[in-house]
Amino acid sequence: MIIKKAIGYELEKAQSNTSEDFFNRSEVTFLDEEVEKTFHVLYVRYFEETFADYVETEAKTNPLFTVNGKQINFRDVVALTCLIKNTSYKNRKRLYINVKEDMEKYFHNVNINKLKEIYEALESKGEYNLTSPLSFLKDSEVVR
Repeated sequence: MIIKKAIGYELEKAQSNTSEDFFNRSEVTFLDEEVEKTFHVLYVRYFEETFADYVETEAKTNPLFTVNGKQINFRDVVALTCLIKNTSYKNRKRLYINVKEDMEKYFHNVNINKLKEIYEALESKGEYNLTSPLSFLKDSEVVR
């Protein structure tokens, strides 16, 4: 699987009677057997505000790390982390996370500092060849 892009953003209200401003979206675009796909994760914004409670990282606030002056925030790594933890998601388009315990499971044993490698390659080469999701975990618990 070749990672082409991994970004995240805060949703904004499109209309005054909607609740988009309570959610964030994270996306990862990748090539799977030469077919470009995008996996989207929509989640409750509160999970980003409290990530320090369940993400093992030195950064207790955003950004998680910086690559060539570009700040990489929690929202940028959510879809990527979900895809790494459950590689079968490469066959899905969307995931909705509205339970904090579910979000915690996706980040359990993930080596956040190692994710920096992906963003460095995206900045320098425009892509990252993800050959082993296991290498981004502290323990081997990838779901296939």
